[in-house]
Amino acid sequence: MPTPSLRASRAAALSRLGIWAAALVGSAAASAAVCRVVLLTVAVALGGCAVLPSHVARPSSFARRDVDDTPLARIAAASTPEDQRELSGFRLLPEGAEAFAARIALIRRAEKTIDVQYYVIASDRTGREFLRELRAAAARGVRVRILVDDLYATGEDELFASLAANDNVEVRMFNPLPVRSGSFGQRILLSLHQFSRINHRMHNKLFIADGSFAVTGGRNIADAYFDRGGDANFIDMDVLSTGPVVARLGAVFDRFWNADIVYPVQSLVGGEPLPQAFEQQLRPAEIAAASTPDPESVEAGLANGRLAFERAEAEVFADAPQKASGDTDEATVAEAHLDLLGSAQSSVRLASPYFVPGPREMQALATIRSHDVGVSVLTNSLATTDEPLVHYGYARHRAALLDAGVELHELRPSAEAGAEATRSIGSSGGSSGAGRSLGRLHTKLSVIDDEKTFVGSMNMDARSAHLNTETGMVIHSRTLAALVTRFLRGHEKERSYQVRLEGDQLRWSSGEGSDRQTRSAEPRAASAPALPVRVLAQLLGEGLL
Repeated sequence: MPTPSLRASRAAALSRLGIWAAALVGSAAASAAVCRVVLLTVAVALGGCAVLPSHVARPSSFARRDVDDTPLARIAAASTPEDQRELSGFRLLPEGAEAFAARIALIRRAEKTIDVQYYVIASDRTGREFLRELRAAAARGVRVRILVDDLYATGEDELFASLAANDNVEVRMFNPLPVRSGSFGQRILLSLHQFSRINHRMHNKLFIADGSFAVTGGRNIADAYFDRGGDANFIDMDVLSTGPVVARLGAVFDRFWNADIVYPVQSLVGGEPLPQAFEQQLRPAEIAAASTPDPESVEAGLANGRLAFERAEAEVFADAPQKASGDTDEATVAEAHLDLLGSAQSSVRLASPYFVPGPREMQALATIRSHDVGVSVLTNSLATTDEPLVHYGYARHRAALLDAGVELHELRPSAEAGAEATRSIGSSGGSSGAGRSLGRLHTKLSVIDDEKTFVGSMNMDARSAHLNTETGMVIHSRTLAALVTRFLRGHEKERSYQVRLEGDQLRWSSGEGSDRQTRSAEPRAASAPALPVRVLAQLLGEGLL
């Protein structure tokens, strides 16, 4: 019987399939115009052309600057050498358990303000614990601002509205669907009359505590991102930051928070939820038993009043919130990433769970390869991806990428890769976490010339480039780049297939020496997608994958 985490993972994949089905109906590429008319007619009949409320009050607010006297600000100052205050500090958080514990430790020590921006905050063990800690911080007088993309918040209006009914808490939903009730599929169907709203999402991930520490990267707030997902965990990476870069990230949050495309959750629900209803909306959250933190952990460092960071310069890139309504001419995170690739002189190492390079990306990779720059890509295989439609989009380009000299590595399933595949490189360069199940790649990383590291929410696909909003950060540090490279090379070597061309045939190799195995058939999961999924991938086109 599938575990709850595996069922949740499958449900998420089916939900994405629902979006794509809607995209097929709503796109110009679809030839079945009559089908679109019929579905829209049904949507109108059932949903009554639901609309969002007008004249919504969105009181503006901004990052607080009066935080220098907070405990977190004092810890940040104590962690910064006097001669490096103009530099920012960075610490990798590759381990899921450590990444979640760091967020909780920061919440518990915050005194004035916490800002939270996520694509997904799930109503599972992790999401409930996270929200409960935020509510507890608000009860201490901390201002808590929570910004969530609306797409996967189906059925959570009352949860978020009752949380927002508490003093010092505000919750806003990004680009909400007009239909608020029903299942995920029903909301999609009944909102088809506003298809562009369905298809443009806020994919950003950002957490800021007292303007002193920020966590960015690829993780959403849900069990599978923090090694709590049983047999369906994600390989991911966050970065804990301090110093000047935190204010830049705070400005990104403020811009989204005050955008017209954002709606206070109270404006979307009927009635006035009571603060006490928040606990009633939460199923009991399993709280981990208290334990002594690792002396090298963020939690221990905060308790001791000092944390170790790699100091470096960095740039922050963020899409405008108006990108989700198609109303902006500003440069995008994807364009900044392309410029970064174009700057490469010796090497490029990429990791993207959903890797579907468009014409500009293919040209960029071909150009840097023509300059004898080594390029390596780590992505999911068909056996590990939770988005088979995206994989088919990527698969179209494999031969061309290999012909250009790009190395391709596709993640193997954990059971096949073996126990050694569960190792992960920690922020100090050590390994830990043996015995975990790490099922799928989700991290979005690039290392350029062993010196510049790009980390953020952006996948290397058309959806991230053109439809969703994203954030990214480029960190200039050889030490950090070496740690990220070690993290990626470990997964390439120990638990990935290397894809090669023999003549005009693809081959998947794994292992080394006498243990090396090569196969000619594409590795796939036992529940491989059926033919209709492949057909849908062809019909949609890469712009909608």
